[in-house]
Amino acid sequence: MNPGLDFTIVVRQSALLGRRGGMATALGIGAGVFLWACVAATGAAALIAASATVFMVIKLVGAAYLIWLGARALRSAIKGGGGAGVLAEIDGSAASAWVGFRRGLLTNLLNPKVIVFYVALMPQFLGDAPAFGATLLLSAIAAGVCLVWFVLVANVVGALRRLFTRRAVRRSMDAVTGTALVALGVGVAVSRS
Repeated sequence: MNPGLDFTIVVRQSALLGRRGGMATALGIGAGVFLWACVAATGAAALIAASATVFMVIKLVGAAYLIWLGARALRSAIKGGGGAGVLAEIDGSAASAWVGFRRGLLTNLLNPKVIVFYVALMPQFLGDAPAFGATLLLSAIAAGVCLVWFVLVANVVGALRRLFTRRAVRRSMDAVTGTALVALGVGVAVSRS
């Protein structure tokens, strides 16, 4: 629940795409959490974390993706944001939901800190020889908690969307989230975990 990368993406997508886009982003993050939880529960995440090369590739691709998202937001801030007209064009479309889902999923799957978190956390709750059903249930619980939290965030931000359509607010939001995403990307790239 602490503000971090997933939180930043949900807030940005909810402000840009509305509740539907924000909830699709939350669903993408929930799907990523579910996948990582399953991978960790089966022990595969420990293999990824143990392989310096695989872990480094995931880390660098994730960092590049965050920097790319941040650079796009900063470019939008410099250009002046889209305003209400652009937001009205993408509001409620299936494309905006797909964009939100894809960004949420990729942001979560390419975050090496998620791998480390689940490698450390999941095995403690499953024992030495976990049953497939228990693994699936624990993974679903982790994804469900995440999904509920981020759907709540998406709805709160979506309710405030009129505020975000103002050009000055949009530029400020783009500048803040762009800077945060670039900083997070650089942080991921240089982190030792």
